Amino acid sequence: MNLFSSYKLTEEYLTRPVQEIADEVDRLLKMKPPTSLFGKIEQFSHLFSLRNIFPKRREGGIEKTHEKFPLNLHKLPILKTWSKDGGKFITMGQVYTHSLDGSVSNVGMYRLQVHDETHLGMHWQIHKDSTIFFNQYREANRPMPVTIAIGGDPLNTWVATAPLPHGINEMLLYGFVKKEGAKLIRVNSNYVPEDSDIIIEGLVDASKMKLEGPFGDHTGYYTLEEEYPVLEVKSIWVKKRNPIFYATVVGKPPLEDKYMGWATERIFLPLLKTTAPDLIDYYMPENGVFHNLIIAKMKVRYRGHPQQFIHLFWGVGQMSFVKHAIFVDEKAPQLDDISKIVPYILNRFSYKDILISKGSLDALDHSSPDYLIGGKVGIDATGDEVKLPKLKIVDDEYLLSRFRIQCSQCGIEIVGVRQYWTDTQNPIAVIAVDKKGKSLTDKLPIFELLRNYCRIVVLVDSDSNDLDNPYMLVWRVVNNIDGIRDIYIDHDFYAIDGTNKIFGVDEINHQWPDDVVCDKEILESLRERGIINLDSSFIRKFQLL
Repeated sequence: MNLFSSYKLTEEYLTRPVQEIADEVDRLLKMKPPTSLFGKIEQFSHLFSLRNIFPKRREGGIEKTHEKFPLNLHKLPILKTWSKDGGKFITMGQVYTHSLDGSVSNVGMYRLQVHDETHLGMHWQIHKDSTIFFNQYREANRPMPVTIAIGGDPLNTWVATAPLPHGINEMLLYGFVKKEGAKLIRVNSNYVPEDSDIIIEGLVDASKMKLEGPFGDHTGYYTLEEEYPVLEVKSIWVKKRNPIFYATVVGKPPLEDKYMGWATERIFLPLLKTTAPDLIDYYMPENGVFHNLIIAKMKVRYRGHPQQFIHLFWGVGQMSFVKHAIFVDEKAPQLDDISKIVPYILNRFSYKDILISKGSLDALDHSSPDYLIGGKVGIDATGDEVKLPKLKIVDDEYLLSRFRIQCSQCGIEIVGVRQYWTDTQNPIAVIAVDKKGKSLTDKLPIFELLRNYCRIVVLVDSDSNDLDNPYMLVWRVVNNIDGIRDIYIDHDFYAIDGTNKIFGVDEINHQWPDDVVCDKEILESLRERGIINLDSSFIRKFQLL
């Protein structure tokens, strides 16, 4: 576990610096016919070196490197990570599949629930290549061969997460990164890395589905039960000497996916630029759980360009699942420098620069009233600072008293107030509320009556948030809001409902999932055994309990 637990370890598995790989991708994408003899020699040398990136396939012979394991998934060290998980899950399995005609291969990393000794739930989301293949087999009424590899070179695991265009074999990326082709063996009509520690092969009956979940996911919430395909395991193979089982824990950030996502973000920037050529850089903070928040820097060429660019982003591959996109221009500071980029953004937008739309959402999103589709927010923070009416900035206690008076008749309780960035054009007031089982949707306009004191009001539940913890507040709010339902705008005043929604009260057609939290008894046990030494401030900071 914790293979990818730091920037350093991640680069060790990639065998070279992330930026070096990104620069090489950029050079390849920009390659033009050389005009000089030296240029021709240099280009030929570079292209000649790429001959080694292709996978090397060896037909048959798995018995030479692996041995049969009992046909019983329970005999593998598969973990149940969180107390409310629906069972044990394989969390670092490379899932190898191919199209019905065999022309396209794919490897992805999906969670795999153990239903019983010989059946696994396949969590294939709608936009994954495996789902495209699954639909082909279902239409043909044929079983789908699937092979799962665990362990081996950690680079195999990372490439399984890479957002490559449909039809591009991830094993090519392995070879490109490592400068040598992956060595593959054929198992169940799929080709998997020869050095895999554990290999599970089987068939998916495309006509059968089964409830899968709940699962404490990387959003920091449990994803609810849904029907997914099922793999019937036909055989399990393990490496003959010292097989190692890989696993990862996902939940509230920051966890291992932070570093895996960082490598993906950097390496795929040049590829993203081919579709969005005016993109300079982008940053997907881990507390935005990647698909919930992106900050991007662009070169603005004409009026309306940022708005066009927002729509472009929402149409590019997996960027189409991003819920909240903020765009700044080339004069902006470094995107991950929070102390500088946040005031830069807050000083540069007004209500005219906010685009609220509707589009595709990640299957893990829980905030939308409708499954897989919901509200999205794009903010144009390019250009010069805006000049907005000056506010009367007061201290938190005074503002708290004013809010309490204003809301005394609305049936909710104002518990606390914390202001941020009061020296910017768009100060933020975060309000902790006790909803008393009520919806806030029709109550958001009430807060506008205090617009002389604050520009942006963000409401969160008092019992599950710390107003002095902006890292986790961002995580909570971008998870919890639907841009269409939960944002009230009246000129330069904004009220945002970042609270947990209530089924049957709020506009939501499913139960609201629980936070992924640790069990207090387990933390105590780990501490007593000397395995971890987390103090109470660390536990509070990342809301582990």
